[in-house]
Amino acid sequence: MKHTDEILTGKEQRAIFIRLLGYAKVHFKKLLLAFFIMLLAAGAELLQPILIARFIDDYLTPQAFPTDVLVMLASFYIGLLVLAVICQYVQSILFQKIALRIVQALRVDVFKNVQKLGLSFFDRMPGGGLVSRITNDTESIKELYVSVLAVFVQNGMFMIGTFVAMFYLNATLALYCLIFLPLLLVVIRLYRSISSRFYEHVSAKVSEINAKMSESVQGMAIIQVFRQEKRMRKEFGRTNDEHYQAGMKAMKADALLLRPIVDILSLIAISIVLIYFGFQSFIGPVELGVLYAFINYLDRFFEPVNQIMQRLSIFQQAIVSAGRVFRLMDQREYAPTKTGTETPTIEKGTIEFNNVTFSYDGSTQVLTNISFKAEKGQTVALVGHTGSGKSSIINLLLRFYPLTKGTITIDGKPLQAFSEEEFRSKVGLVLQDSFLYSGTVASNITLGRDGYERGEIEAACAFVGADTFIQNLEHGYEAKVTERGATFSSGEKQLLSFARTMLADPAILVLDEATASVDTETEESIQQALEKMQQNRTTIAIAHRLSTIKHADQILVLHQGEIVERGNHEQLLKRQGLYHKMYLLQARENVTA
Repeated sequence: MKHTDEILTGKEQRAIFIRLLGYAKVHFKKLLLAFFIMLLAAGAELLQPILIARFIDDYLTPQAFPTDVLVMLASFYIGLLVLAVICQYVQSILFQKIALRIVQALRVDVFKNVQKLGLSFFDRMPGGGLVSRITNDTESIKELYVSVLAVFVQNGMFMIGTFVAMFYLNATLALYCLIFLPLLLVVIRLYRSISSRFYEHVSAKVSEINAKMSESVQGMAIIQVFRQEKRMRKEFGRTNDEHYQAGMKAMKADALLLRPIVDILSLIAISIVLIYFGFQSFIGPVELGVLYAFINYLDRFFEPVNQIMQRLSIFQQAIVSAGRVFRLMDQREYAPTKTGTETPTIEKGTIEFNNVTFSYDGSTQVLTNISFKAEKGQTVALVGHTGSGKSSIINLLLRFYPLTKGTITIDGKPLQAFSEEEFRSKVGLVLQDSFLYSGTVASNITLGRDGYERGEIEAACAFVGADTFIQNLEHGYEAKVTERGATFSSGEKQLLSFARTMLADPAILVLDEATASVDTETEESIQQALEKMQQNRTTIAIAHRLSTIKHADQILVLHQGEIVERGNHEQLLKRQGLYHKMYLLQARENVTA
């Protein structure tokens, strides 16, 4: 998938910044405390040059060194240094704590919204890019509060305090220095407008790198079997190089518009001060302490400006990252949910499709006028070649996508009339690839659902025949399950997924090629478990191996999104149509094997 770079306008950047500040509202008291401590630190630092100036003009120049006064000045100076250090440490900890809490809240909010999104969104969004937004982009936002906001406020205080101190020392010279402020604002505005597009491009390339890595790791077996390592390295190298080029453009903008320009302005300002005091020396004596203090304050004025300018790149990255996070947070492409005020329950589980037509992209129809009915206790099997529409029927039944045309009802009620809780609790799903999570065997069966006794878990496992291999595990139901259940065989993982489904005791059972990924020997035990599971339930099954659906009450044969044949196994064989051809083909393959 190509990542489109959206260049943020100045107005959009301001809106994003204000929205980010909104997350700080709940930490208002802590922020006030942090700013107050920051003000103390700034005041302590700004008083130091004035003390030294007084020492130079009042004591060093006239060669007067009263011990008690000097001890008091030295003590006061050291006290200011210690106060500044302590305040900086405390305010740094406070800002870090606030920033981490804000990022935590952001991640929870964006993850909460992602969980509501329909599969149509995930069809377009690569997993690596999604992970990048939730992790990398939110981490960049943290730097906004820690490295940018704190520095901006602190150095803003420094700059204001510096001007006040300079006016106190020499109002005329302070006014001359004030002309540099508009110039600095122009440089900041210019930098923001140029760097925005660069950092948006860099952020997009990071997402592409994550997507490439995720794709490679998940498909490593295929890559190695087909010897695609060289091609994947080349593609990854190209994406990595594009990220490098984008990063270099951003760095060049930083190198040109950040410190060099500020340093030039600083040198000009110092030159003005020296020229001013040079002319003053022709008129009368020059106070060396004031000269020292002025140059010191100019350095203290332009150093905060330098820090602010250097933080602008972090600020720009944070705003770009926040824009990407908020776009994800504002996505409203949700899976279909309950509509209407009724709260019906699923009792029998009778399913009926009536003239259902569906398209993923709004232009190409993948299902056309699909109609069938499945009563309680019946099994309806869906067969057909790849792309015939089997999975699309399941996706619609599970409310992953909204209907384009037609109706789907359960017990005579529209599919969308059922609450999410009611619908998910009464519909059990078994996929071709059983997904196991890191945890224990028991936690994978309950999936975190509370209220189940150990006896109920064991009964569900015994019902599907999973208890035998679980009891042979060293820690039984508390045995550790690694990521994706890597230490279990396909058959064992499938039996665990059966137990997971049966624990919920669903009225409707959806089987998506439940035996396709297991060997023929394991298939027999899996098939026995499936037959027990289907008793007294409405079952919709996608079948890859036609031998597994011989006893289905109704078989729907799909071709290019339409039902071309229907009937039971014997009826379809007698018609000698598409089902008959598929059955004979599989029979020959089994004989050959």
